[in-house]
Amino acid sequence: MSFDSLGFAPDLLPLLARALGQAGIDAPSPVQREAIPPLLAGDDVLIRAPTGSGKTAAFALPLLQRCAQAGRCSAQQLHALVLVPTRELALQVADTLIQLGSQLSQRPRVVTAIGGVSINPQLMALRGGAEIVVATPGRLLDLVQHNALRLETLSALVLDEADQLLALGFGDELAAIEALLPARRQTVLVSATLPDRIAALARRLLRAPHLVEADTDAHAAPDITQRAIEVDPSQRTALLRHLLQLEGWTQALVFVASHHTADTVADKLARNGIGAQALHGTLTQGRRVQVLRAFQGSGVQVLVATDVAGRGLDIPALPLVVNYDLPRAAADYTHRIGRTGRAGARGTAISFFNAASEAQLRLIEKRQQVRLTRERIAGFEPSEAAPAPSVIGDHNGGIKGRRPSKKDKLRAAQAAAKPD
Repeated sequence: MSFDSLGFAPDLLPLLARALGQAGIDAPSPVQREAIPPLLAGDDVLIRAPTGSGKTAAFALPLLQRCAQAGRCSAQQLHALVLVPTRELALQVADTLIQLGSQLSQRPRVVTAIGGVSINPQLMALRGGAEIVVATPGRLLDLVQHNALRLETLSALVLDEADQLLALGFGDELAAIEALLPARRQTVLVSATLPDRIAALARRLLRAPHLVEADTDAHAAPDITQRAIEVDPSQRTALLRHLLQLEGWTQALVFVASHHTADTVADKLARNGIGAQALHGTLTQGRRVQVLRAFQGSGVQVLVATDVAGRGLDIPALPLVVNYDLPRAAADYTHRIGRTGRAGARGTAISFFNAASEAQLRLIEKRQQVRLTRERIAGFEPSEAAPAPSVIGDHNGGIKGRRPSKKDKLRAAQAAAKPD
């Protein structure tokens, strides 16, 4: 199937096809085949699709057509709003809209509104109006309070990565934005998962939506080789250096649990001659953009990122993702490894674990319905044993136990201090 059969306007199809070709997109993905026709018809759509399935282009192309059609929108009037959970995803969605609309005779004005940077340039950008705004929820409300945006004219709303919008605590902001929206509009909700909270949000915002579930097509599954390597925590950075040299990977995205770990690992890699940078939420937005662009180019070989900063990253042909720290939530594992194996490319995802994190790895396997072969690399064999269970007689295999109280810790310290 080609884009010709999805219902695009005949006069716009060659222009959109030219932009798609420049972006390296020759044929629609399963999610695009299912979502674009009802979106072009103006219907509400609920999309559940994994990362790398082409869902951004699935909602971007219909938005661009509606903006390009005569009389449908004006640069002085907001037409479409795309809400995203992170700054990096906002920048990438805006870039996709600009790229796919680059061949249109009347290119829609796209403005990105994100926190972490001065609001003044965004206020200035909106003085001339905008047809499409891509925003994080908090900054959008800031702009509304500054009277820089009015949502009454909105005809299309997209909530991208809606599960993360709620997971990152934007529930109150979404409710405030919802109160400002016109009753008559097209709404698109995109999510990798559909837990109860997302289902409730969809029932509240969408009217008789078309459900698109792209991952039901087995042939669309990304080609990702998943590996699990047992290694002591103190040897993970050295093992990472060894694997990069042994396998010859030119790029790697490494996920860690905290910004402190990101800085430490990136610094150790850099001191050993590997171009590495950290990406996390405590960096200024300007610095985050600089690091990301360096990684997308050739200036940085290894990007060490936290989940918040790494969410929604789209690095073309990224060969390797490493879970330096296992994710706390099993669902985050899917998002992490989905940074590789995109658009038909092959990828590798490696997870480091030790005896203490074995239970978390088993939980991830259970939720993902996979079984990973445990590996040990010569010269990096683990020496640490599994910790004793925190509750005597607790053999349920869970990853959470009762932590020692302050009194327990004090008694243990006093006992250790006593002479033999």
